[in-house]
Amino acid sequence: METMIMHPKNKEQLSALKAIAKALKVDFETTASPYDPVFVKKILDGREDVKNGKGITVAVKDLWK
Repeated sequence: METMIMHPKNKEQLSALKAIAKALKVDFETTASPYDPVFVKKILDGREDVKNGKGITVAVKDLWK
């Protein structure tokens, strides 16, 4: 048997997926992230920017200048 992980983009999609699983009598688990999705997106976007060379480097000695 396979495990499927879905990432609904909004509450409507989540409700629809839960309804389908219940109708088909499929067991499912839900977990809530302790982080705000908007915050997570900002962090991931920032990491992507650094990978693409859009970040800056500050030496430790220059932090308080």
